[in-house]
This record gives sequence, C-alpha cells and structure tokens, in this order.
Amino acid sequence: MEFLSGVKPQTTLELKELQEESRLGSRVRVNGAVHSIRDMGEVAFVVLRKRGGILQCVLEEESSSVSVKTVREGQTVEAEGILERDERAPYGIELRVQEMRILSEPCKGMPLPVGKWKLNTSLEAKLNYRNASLRNIRERAKFRIQEGITRGFRDYLYGQGFTEIHTPKIGAKGAEGGSNIFKLDYFHRPAVLAQSPQLYKQMMVGVFDRVFETGPVFRAEKHNTKRHLNEYTSLDFEMGYIQSFEDIMAMETGFLQYMLQLLKEEYADELRILNLTLPKADRIPMVRFDRAKELVAEKYKRAIRNPFDLEPEEEHLIGTYFKEEYDADFVFVTHYPSKKRPFYAMDDPQDPRFTLSFDLLFRGLEITTGGQRIHDPKMLREKMEARDMGEEGLEQYLGAFEYGMPPHGGLGIGLERLTMMLVGEDNVRETTLFPRDLSRLEP
Repeated sequence: MEFLSGVKPQTTLELKELQEESRLGSRVRVNGAVHSIRDMGEVAFVVLRKRGGILQCVLEEESSSVSVKTVREGQTVEAEGILERDERAPYGIELRVQEMRILSEPCKGMPLPVGKWKLNTSLEAKLNYRNASLRNIRERAKFRIQEGITRGFRDYLYGQGFTEIHTPKIGAKGAEGGSNIFKLDYFHRPAVLAQSPQLYKQMMVGVFDRVFETGPVFRAEKHNTKRHLNEYTSLDFEMGYIQSFEDIMAMETGFLQYMLQLLKEEYADELRILNLTLPKADRIPMVRFDRAKELVAEKYKRAIRNPFDLEPEEEHLIGTYFKEEYDADFVFVTHYPSKKRPFYAMDDPQDPRFTLSFDLLFRGLEITTGGQRIHDPKMLREKMEARDMGEEGLEQYLGAFEYGMPPHGGLGIGLERLTMMLVGEDNVRETTLFPRDLSRLEP
C-alpha cells in the first residue's frame, strides 16, 4: 500500500531557484516550452518559456549531445547543463545545455510570432488565436498584473476583517433592473444571469458584517465600444456599520494603495516587461457630481448637455482636470443623481435628488461604482413603489431587511477595465483572457 503525504520534491528548478548565487557553475535540470530559437551555426540560442519568465539556453555542437535541428518552437523539453552568469541574458543567467529530452511535439507551427518581444498584429488576430497569442511574454505579463490586482483585493480585505463569499450567477430577478439582462429558461421557469452580486452581498452583510466576492457578471448591452464587455469580472465588497459612504471610498483607497505596493514588490518583472509606471493613490480627491460637470465646463469651454449623467468625454475631462490641477490619477465623483442609480441607493437626506453614491475615475475612465445602501425596509419599499417596481423575485432580499440590517454600503470594480488602464491599453479586450461581446462567443 502506498500513501501520498504532500507535494513531491521536484528534480527540475524554477527561475527563482536558478537565480540563487549558489547555483552558478553547477549542473542543473530545467523544463519548459521552446519559446524561440536563434541558430548561429556552431552555436544556437534556445529560449525556454517557464511559468516565472524565460530562460536562455545555449546549444554548442562540441559540448552538447543535442542538435539544434531537432529542436522546434512549441516543443516542451527537459534540459540539463551548467548554469552560468551572462548579464546579456534574461535575469543574467544562461544554461549551457549538455543533454535535452523532448517531452512533447507540436502538431503545427505557431499562427503568430509569439517568440517575438511584441506581437505586431491586430487585436482581432490575437483574439482569434488566443490560445497562441497568450504565450507571448508581453501578452502574458498583462494577466500576471491582473492576478496581482485580484490578489491585492483579496489579501487587503482579508486583513480588514472581510469574509469571502460566492453567490449564484443564475437568479430570478436582476439586481439593477432595466433591459440589459440575459434571460434564460431554468427548467421551464424564467431566470436571468446575474448583473451583479449586489442583492446577495447586502443579504450577507446581515450575516458577516463585511463580505467580498470576485466573480463574473453579465450585461446584455448591445454595445461595441472599447470599454464594455458582456461578461466581465467584478471585484465586489459590502461592509456594514458604516458612518457614511465616505467609509467605502476610504476602504477602496486603502485597497488601491495596498495593491499598487504589491505590484511594485511582487510583480517587478511584469512591470519591467511592460515598461509600466504605477499611478499614485496616496491622496485621492473627491468632487460632487454636479460640481465636477461645472469645473470641466468652465475650464474646457464645454456645454453641459446631460445634467443627470456623465458622458465619456466628460469623464475624460474630469480625469484631465484633476491630473492638471492636483496631479491626481484617481478621483472620486460623488452624489450621483437618484434617477441614474438603482433602487437600493441611499438618497442624500440633504437633497433627495442626489444619492450617497460615487464612481471612481482612473485617468478619466470609470472603474468603480459604489455607495451607501438603504437599510430600512420601509424606505426601501417606498422607493420601489415610486419606481413602479414589484416585489416578485425580491421577497428573500426584502425579507433580510425585515430581520434588521446595519447601515451599510459597498462597491464593484471592473477588473478588466482596471487592468486595461494600469497596463496602458485602450481596449478592454486586450486585458480579457477570452472576451465576450456582441460578436464573440469563441474561443
């Protein structure tokens, strides 16, 4: 009888281990995928792609049992040889290969030049061949940055006493109403895909006080813009016992500071690969919705066309204004009009035309929507009645308030959008592994 007692020790080394000074000059074993080949005749440079980055291997006819003619891009291999210092190589090391064993062979050649530093091809081609394009080092780095954002979100909120939850993505009713709902048949009953975990988050505040979730949300919007998707990942949290909706903005500010520091410390390679300079989040200004519109109208001589919403151009100008005036990359725009916020948004007691809510703009693009929620069941029902909303499908949600709920609020962050802005792309599909939009259901 055999038993497993944990992870098996590996005989192959990863990049961090290879960078240890004590490894230099010793014989080591590595594995990886053949990323690119440069045949110089008697000497060939074979770059292996590993989970932590790339490793330069040197094949020399006189000292290696391997012929470069047997090596092909896309092969996975196991190689052994002497590890040496070479400042010109990635991470300052290279492997002088003595033996190489082929683990698997590709059936066809790469449809894109993934071994090149930059994929000089169209977004459409990158998405059509997504399983190949993501193997490019720079393409891959974007999603390592995305991992860092999610990791920072989780780690920071765990440290702030939040409990991670996982809510259904199929429900009886949308959280925000409207027409942007994907409808489906659920065993002969009408159902919808979740626009947001909002209703469940609020219910769970009555259980854990502070909760968060990272998961997909769905919007059936017939748009084809550079900033929208029909399925995206939302970073959500909800917190109880707040003093005001500013507590929510303060919590997000803390997350941003934590996440940016994490990227700086743990994702330095990816920042270098993408040549990124991280934004500042030490002090984030706040401005009322109506005042923000006035400021950009005055400075940039732009007429206010819609008093109840921010147009994309206005968001961009608000970002420009606060960068020019305060050197701020982020800005909270507060007190959005009630008619543009969902039924659960708390109206401002000083002026019920506006809500105790906010958007966070990052370099002129909205990446977060949040605010204080109504926690009184009578007030909640009154607002629903004023909007001619029925209670069907919301009985369990409303029931949670009948049992008592603390003052609370929360937010949702669009992960792909935040990644797009951090890495300097202008289309959210560039920072979505497998985008879903009006025209794309594959791959």
